[in-house]
Amino acid sequence: MRVKTGVPGFDTLVDGGLPAGQLYVLSGPPGSGKTTFSAHFVHQAASEGEKCLYLSMHETRSELLDAMEGFDFGFEKAVDSGRIKFLNVLSDGSEELLATGSTGSFRSGVQSMSTRLVSFVSKHGIDRLVIDSSMMLRYFYDDEENAFIQFVTSLKRADATTLLISEMTDPSSYTDEHYLASGVIFLHNYLEEGSMHRGIQTLKMRGTNIDADIREVEFASGGLTVHPDRKLEV
Repeated sequence: MRVKTGVPGFDTLVDGGLPAGQLYVLSGPPGSGKTTFSAHFVHQAASEGEKCLYLSMHETRSELLDAMEGFDFGFEKAVDSGRIKFLNVLSDGSEELLATGSTGSFRSGVQSMSTRLVSFVSKHGIDRLVIDSSMMLRYFYDDEENAFIQFVTSLKRADATTLLISEMTDPSSYTDEHYLASGVIFLHNYLEEGSMHRGIQTLKMRGTNIDADIREVEFASGGLTVHPDRKLEV
């Protein structure tokens, strides 16, 4: 079974969608479209009656709504439907998900947090999960050698199709999460002759025939659009 990402043009590059129930890493530099891609992803799920969890390490629900305000693909309506749940790790209301052990230390609670996250997904019937982002996770777990790897590995146990956002600028510099994930999608943006060029590249997708070429991406009123027939050279 495959799930549609909701990003116009992208699913034709991956045999109609992402294999369901797997972990995918969405990477790219700032401003390349990671948040917009993720918004399409949960909007698509909500439009199909699925439940989503958007777990942010830095943005609030209102900040994400503000960021999507300029697009007309229906993100705010999907949020209002109640099918997209937002949690910020540093805000009130996340106790059920993020409570750690008796020490009360967030960093020392990686085992507890990962277990609680998987349990939360199961308990609330979450179909799609977005975690924004791996950079903040690495900050929380930087004092434990294998904590981040343990956390990402635990995500693979969650019965949900998961997008883990990763801030990186070099698609050839693979990190732990890229090796552990079932798929890696990279968003590009670069200046050439004074103009900004944007692209998307599927570097890895298990069980899917991909070519890893970079396709043109553009932002418009409808959000992020992929042009599968337009290849870019970086």
